[in-house]
Amino acid sequence: MKRSASALWKGDLKTGKGTVSSESGVLSDTQYSFGTRFENGVGTNPEELIAAAHAGCFTMALSAQLGTAGLVADKLETTATLSFEKLEAGWTVTQIHLAVTGTVPKADAAIWEKAANDAKAGCPISRLLNTTITMSAKLES
Repeated sequence: MKRSASALWKGDLKTGKGTVSSESGVLSDTQYSFGTRFENGVGTNPEELIAAAHAGCFTMALSAQLGTAGLVADKLETTATLSFEKLEAGWTVTQIHLAVTGTVPKADAAIWEKAANDAKAGCPISRLLNTTITMSAKLES
């Protein structure tokens, strides 16, 4: 299985503009620029897209882990917060924090914690990223 996306950039780093598109069409000439990446401009940026991918991947992995325990979530909600810092080596993704809240009938704290930790370690995007990944996992009743 292969997935693809593309980027187009015109101009220099600070005043240029770019777009990203995905094979599925969900992203179609979606604007990004220096302002959306390093300032508070309107549009997306690569780091935001990585955070979205990580949140989606982890949440599906958590659903799968709960399934192996015979549980089905009523709701799983994850926010991935990516830290992007300028280090001596240059701009670097230094950390991603996953904050997940779940409503899972019949789950106890031990099952929830194991499923969340296994999902964090095992989701393909977690395995792809070369950064510290932290997590807080809250089980709601």
